[in-house]
Amino acid sequence: MEWHQELRERMSGVLLLDRMNDIRELDPLHAFALDDWLCRRTGQGGPAICHIWRHPAAFILGMRDSRLPQADVARRWLEAAGWRTAVRHSGGAAVPLDPGVVNVSLIMPKPSVSHMRYHDDFELMYRFVQEALRMTGRQVDRGEIQGAYCPGDYDLSIGGLKFCGIAQRRQTHAFIVQAFVVAEGSGAERAKLVRSFYERAAGVADASEYPLVEPGSTASLEELAGLGPQAGQAFAQELRRIVNEGQTEAGLAYAAERLAMPTAEELVRAVAALRARYASSSSS
Repeated sequence: MEWHQELRERMSGVLLLDRMNDIRELDPLHAFALDDWLCRRTGQGGPAICHIWRHPAAFILGMRDSRLPQADVARRWLEAAGWRTAVRHSGGAAVPLDPGVVNVSLIMPKPSVSHMRYHDDFELMYRFVQEALRMTGRQVDRGEIQGAYCPGDYDLSIGGLKFCGIAQRRQTHAFIVQAFVVAEGSGAERAKLVRSFYERAAGVADASEYPLVEPGSTASLEELAGLGPQAGQAFAQELRRIVNEGQTEAGLAYAAERLAMPTAEELVRAVAALRARYASSSSS
């Protein structure tokens, strides 16, 4: 079976939660907490979900970043510049989020509690992003890009420049694969920001303890894929198309019946729980 047909079948029971144009929420942990809450429900029999979202201005640290000797100093510098900061519970290192970055979360049930095929889950997101960019004619490669921020084996790149990183969060019965996609604006400017964070946060830490970021390693889809200044909207539209093409009327109705969204109070508690568990210091 060709991979695009397999992708379509994997999307057959997925509901679309499209928050692409809702960037009013300022708390950087809001979307992560929502993903976490929905993942628990998916593991309890709820539907698989594709969550598309953006944030107005947030700088998300990985756990390792938050433990750097001068991390708090660097966070205060970012916050003085208008960036809200938080520590994420999925894998990966520091990532800046803004309206030019499209975030995609695939929330899926695990086939079994013992399911450990992490590679397959990362591959699913890679194929999803690759299919969404097929109309550009650009080749999307995977593999770590030296000098990129939030480096990993599933860096996605075009022409040797990273535009997307992928992280994963696993629960007992379900998992979340999250991708940040640098869609609009300058990839190099975002990389410069991350580099400046590490220069302030590193202190006496050995260089092996944090990514050595080079601005020339990263670019946006606007710069790489010929999608123009509305690259984020064009990319999100292709994501919607893929999900919608995989849906059937019966499958959509069945999934909708099982969908439960958190109340405002439940989400506030979920955000507070994430902050208490993962943040090294309060930053909201």
